[in-house]
Amino acid sequence: MEKHLLLLHGALGSRNQFDSLVPLLAPQFIVHRFNFSGHGGREFAHDFSLQQFVCEVLEFIGELPESVRQSGINVFGYSMGGYVAAMAQIQQPGKFARIASLATKWHWDYASAEKEAFMLNPEGIEEKLPAFARLLAQRHLPNDWKELLHKTAIMMRDTGQRPPLDAKMVSDINIPALFMVGDRDKTVTIEETVNMFRHTPGSSLAVLPSTAHPYEKVDEPLLAKHLIDFFGY
Repeated sequence: MEKHLLLLHGALGSRNQFDSLVPLLAPQFIVHRFNFSGHGGREFAHDFSLQQFVCEVLEFIGELPESVRQSGINVFGYSMGGYVAAMAQIQQPGKFARIASLATKWHWDYASAEKEAFMLNPEGIEEKLPAFARLLAQRHLPNDWKELLHKTAIMMRDTGQRPPLDAKMVSDINIPALFMVGDRDKTVTIEETVNMFRHTPGSSLAVLPSTAHPYEKVDEPLLAKHLIDFFGY
């Protein structure tokens, strides 16, 4: 039976970030991906929130052939994509067969949200990281990348004040789950990833060596191996 795998990008990312990962997975899976609203040139939705992104994931799955939906689709989420996938699984169990995440920030509070939102300053990025600013501008055309940063910062602060997930909720994830984190990730701690692993029955944990947070710094052949091993059950 053919296995289907949905890839979910992170905040400020797009489906195109997986362009070089897909060929590594294609021999094993039928790979699906899409842009969250406001990302990769997709129009902003009226609501810009994690819950809106959950709705978009469920809508995307609902448009797949019934045979695919009945057998269950596998999902991999990078960073924010992993958080959204976990929310979707908890809200509507049975949509996924297995779930994997990498570099997902699971612990949110006021301090962590302020720290992350503070870095989403367009003027500061243009001054200190001009190449990154140009990348964001190009990646999200015709949308205004500065508006995307502004909306993302608001979403992060809201998440810090009212985290959608906690340890009790993730214990309801009743499908095999793989939590991955890089050993050089300065955004996500190994500890918060281990905490998710410990609270999710039947889950697995992987710490990727020499791996920082930005997706562009991820060793994709190594990531593909973990995903094939996990989803190839």
